[in-house]
Amino acid sequence: MTNEHKQALALGREQGRAVRRYLEALEAHRPKRGRKRTPDSINRRLADIEARLETADPLSRLQLVQERMNLAEELATKSEAVDIGALEEEFVAAAKEYGERKGISYGAWREAGVDAAVLKRAEIRRGGG
Repeated sequence: MTNEHKQALALGREQGRAVRRYLEALEAHRPKRGRKRTPDSINRRLADIEARLETADPLSRLQLVQERMNLAEELATKSEAVDIGALEEEFVAAAKEYGERKGISYGAWREAGVDAAVLKRAEIRRGGG
């Protein structure tokens, strides 16, 4: 394998990582329907669950334990600061070449949740131009 081939493979892996990280961040921070949960509301619900666990029947206890685990994970995710701007910059730098190599259309990027303005910055146009 030549050095050029190795460099091309490394570039492809790095571009793939940049695209994946950005798409994952978009997915994780996509607005959800309904009332937004705040860390305070999550903590209140966790306290309520702890109080109810003491007297819950086994089936209810199981469901409360699972809800507690889900809420703890959500709380941890909310406290993690994600620099979406930095991820977006990496995406913009990598997406055009990555998309051309993989045959990803403008429409596919849009359906995956990438904003049109971000695609424009990445020089990804409708019709592949």
